[in-house]
Amino acid sequence: MTNSSAAVPPEGRSDDTLVRTTSMQRRALWRNRDFVLLWSGQAVSVLGTQVSTLALPLLVLALTGSPAQAGLVAASQTLPYVLFSLPAGALIDRWNRKMVMIGCDVARFLALGSLPLAAVLARVTVIQLYVVAAVAGTAYVFFSVAEVSSLARVVTPAQLPQATAANATVGSAATLLGPGLGGLIMSLARSILVGAVLAYLVDSASYLVSAISLKLMRTPFQAERVAAERTSVTADVIEGLRFLWEHRQLRALAMLNLGTNVFLAPLDLAVIVLARGALHADVRTIGLVFSIGSAGDLAGAIIAPWCRARMSFRRAVVGAIAFEALAMPLLALATSPPLLIVGWGILALAGAVYNVASQSYRLALLPDAVQGRVNSVTLLLGQRGVPPAMAAGGLLLAAIGPRAELWLIALGMGVSAVVVGFARTDVASR
Repeated sequence: MTNSSAAVPPEGRSDDTLVRTTSMQRRALWRNRDFVLLWSGQAVSVLGTQVSTLALPLLVLALTGSPAQAGLVAASQTLPYVLFSLPAGALIDRWNRKMVMIGCDVARFLALGSLPLAAVLARVTVIQLYVVAAVAGTAYVFFSVAEVSSLARVVTPAQLPQATAANATVGSAATLLGPGLGGLIMSLARSILVGAVLAYLVDSASYLVSAISLKLMRTPFQAERVAAERTSVTADVIEGLRFLWEHRQLRALAMLNLGTNVFLAPLDLAVIVLARGALHADVRTIGLVFSIGSAGDLAGAIIAPWCRARMSFRRAVVGAIAFEALAMPLLALATSPPLLIVGWGILALAGAVYNVASQSYRLALLPDAVQGRVNSVTLLLGQRGVPPAMAAGGLLLAAIGPRAELWLIALGMGVSAVVVGFARTDVASR
């Protein structure tokens, strides 16, 4: 497969032209009925997910008192990335992507809804949390590959950066509001167990709303399939791997995602343990730390298209990783929740810029026929190290504490920024 450097937008346009073009694309994007349905359904779904973001570790800690156990349960939610990412991509390129997404939403609605039922029967167990986490993780793999692969069908190629940023913005807004709302819900309940179950009830209902919005969409989520000899799933997976391997830009970007995600995997749990332990923060305060700090995520999603239009891909990516590395010492040295908020805000802003730039860049280079397979390979490489990293993070928390673990994450991100900054690869060029 030849390189597609020509797909990178030119940099010779004036600022006035860029502003006018971006404004016109934004107006056209919000007149796209199906994109608005997709965006609004995901807004509700992501908000529900963020409402329960604190529920899993706090629920495990309430039942077991073990940070290591909390890390292992979190790892079980990401283990399906390793097991199913590759076959999911091949199947997504064969199946009806919309129906896959609806089925995944229904599966998550039922799985998360089982926790309130178990609570009513006084039968919530750690084993059930492992099962629910695994089901939710599996559904996430299929849903996310189908959603990313479908975006280029719902919007025009010129609108991809704006559409990607819009999706990131709603995710950022949900991250801003959700943990605080979840912390409030849990703080008003008579126990952490009851509060976490209520948060899961809200999350479960949000997936039902998402499924309904998808059902109302009219745009086909894939190009018309050309009749051809049926190949095996293994052959389709190999084709996706070959496409990624032979495309230097995509290969380098996927490996970068792998490295940074390994370092960032245990971050949330480390911050939660630091806040509850050394800083003596209650559940509501922890929710506010994540919510207010995530205003940086919202700001990053808003400015990401502007940054991408005015700087090279290399500068956007390396700069974002460098800022993430610089945010870590602020978290490690925090002596109060406000300092955690500052560190988390910087980290979230840089992460949003990185995600929008890398995803829109990748989607613009991929033909529809291989969207599912290549996106699934990228997901696998980006998340392959996360389950063991989460498990190791939980074990390290018990052994060395959250501050030392945050310093280790800072070191890893700093090394990543230096390596990419000096590497002679397509990610580090244009």
